[in-house]
Amino acid sequence: QVQVVESGGGLVQPGGSLRLSCTASGIIFAIYTLDWYRQAPGKQREWVAGISSVSSTNYVDSVKGRFTISRDNAKNTVYLRMNSMKPEDTAVYYCNAKFTSGADARRYDHWGQGTQVTVTS
Repeated sequence: QVQVVESGGGLVQPGGSLRLSCTASGIIFAIYTLDWYRQAPGKQREWVAGISSVSSTNYVDSVKGRFTISRDNAKNTVYLRMNSMKPEDTAVYYCNAKFTSGADARRYDHWGQGTQVTVTS
């Protein structure tokens, strides 16, 4: 059974930092691409950052230079380090693990339950 569990959310002041963690079990973690998404109240879910199986990273423009995604395959964990946080970073943050088989093009897609991040003074 696949489980994806986020942690590390909380309340932080503007300019502060948080580190989110996402641990996945039941999958061959190292071959998966991991992404962080977020959803603010009343808004659509937004892709934030991604890291490939070879640790290539990408970010949405609004977090470039402030957020860093990384992975530790030995711990089956992906991280999102968030610095210089802004009130507009407030959202529920979700972790996604995805893999597409080269053999049959089947897509494997697993989501966590989300962790709340609130940036406020």
